[in-house]
Amino acid sequence: MSEVVIYNLGGSQVLGRVSLRHAIRMLHRRVAEVLEAVEGETFGPYQRPRSVELVRYVHARWVYERQGRVPYSRAALLRRDRYRCAYCGGTATTMDHVVPRCQGGTTTWLNAVAACEPCNAAKGGRTPDEAGMRVLRPAFEPTFRDIYPTAPRSR
Repeated sequence: MSEVVIYNLGGSQVLGRVSLRHAIRMLHRRVAEVLEAVEGETFGPYQRPRSVELVRYVHARWVYERQGRVPYSRAALLRRDRYRCAYCGGTATTMDHVVPRCQGGTTTWLNAVAACEPCNAAKGGRTPDEAGMRVLRPAFEPTFRDIYPTAPRSR
């Protein structure tokens, strides 16, 4: 299933993305309205949404945005690094601990990078220096804009 972009009331700010199924549940609960639809496609009684706009208060993970913190997840890490391996620049499908957990490393934004499977396997339980590998882009704690960049949209 495809993802649907969630906008705040007024449609000026991207709050995140949800699955099509989740977006339909939001429409059914009347906490959101279709902002942009896929022309000619429906999902039950609803137009198939590309994006929705929140019309009522919903307590969800977007509360973190006000705190300026993005909750850590593997999916968010891959988005932060734009699905690019931190070691070779290829397509990343896994995450890697820069300082491995077996050496006391933690699962945090500052110790995790996206990696392709061959680089992840080659590095193993070693640090990049021990494995003779170079980190092309250092890890950083992202903002919501890093994870969910605002996409141009037509109204």
